Amino acid sequence: MSDLMKVSSNPHIRSRISTRGIMLAVILALLPATGFGIYNFGMRALVIILITVTTTVATEFIFVKLMKKPVTTGDYSAAVTGLLLALNLPPTVPWWIPVVGGIFAILIVKMLFGGLGQNFMNPALAARCFLMIAYTPIMTDFAIDSYTGATPLALLKEGQSVELIEMVIGRTSGTIGETSMIALVVGACLLILLGVIDLRVPGSYIVSFVVFLVLFSGQRDMTFVAANLAGGGLMLGAFFMATDYVTRPVTVRGQYLYGLLLGFLTAIFRVFGPSAEGVSYAIIIGNLLVPLIEKITLPQPFGAGGKKG
Repeated sequence: MSDLMKVSSNPHIRSRISTRGIMLAVILALLPATGFGIYNFGMRALVIILITVTTTVATEFIFVKLMKKPVTTGDYSAAVTGLLLALNLPPTVPWWIPVVGGIFAILIVKMLFGGLGQNFMNPALAARCFLMIAYTPIMTDFAIDSYTGATPLALLKEGQSVELIEMVIGRTSGTIGETSMIALVVGACLLILLGVIDLRVPGSYIVSFVVFLVLFSGQRDMTFVAANLAGGGLMLGAFFMATDYVTRPVTVRGQYLYGLLLGFLTAIFRVFGPSAEGVSYAIIIGNLLVPLIEKITLPQPFGAGGKKG
């Protein structure tokens, strides 16, 4: 068949940037958070990152070889999935957790649905949610030599005070890549400057989260609001996972509505749920509702429905 007759899988984004270029930009933007995670939690964090990335890349390579398909690991999407999953893992997890999570992310969520562009959920977040459900005690154990207490958001949920500056810098317990708000914002600014993402989804996500948090929590203390913004992986989720081209809406109005939904769900989970987090579950639910969001926000073609002008 002629190459002119081949149609690539979605998302169909008109851009001079290739998929490989986008993935390299995301990896580069995640380096500040990755580096700080290694600095904060030590070499154990580096080992977890290496195991997770190796697992995701190897799983995709083995799958396409067995299926006799072209090798797709060169687009670095599997590496990005592995890095995002690793940054969402506590530094205390045993070595087999990133292996199980990496295989689940690539094999179950991505490749069995057709590969990049066909997955209906963010693979890294889907894997994290799977691990949270299957291995809750392991995935909620954040005690390490440097930090023996609960996460700042867990303390905040119990009514205790937290050190906001420490949360912004990142000198707290948590997952490997979520702790430093500064590092994540620096990476997000890089993606915005490179034109890889815009502020439609993360902006509406963060603004709606703050509004709903104030309305539902009854808290008017700005320290409380700022701490919720700095903790629990909100910045990691808003800028690096909610903006995923494949699992976000393609319509402009849909992206704003999607961000609004994520902010609402995250606030609901944090205020009324048993967990102090909520970002992962909010984005996964949002991913599942993307077809509906696109359906109700899709512009009507000119002349459709009897409208002629």
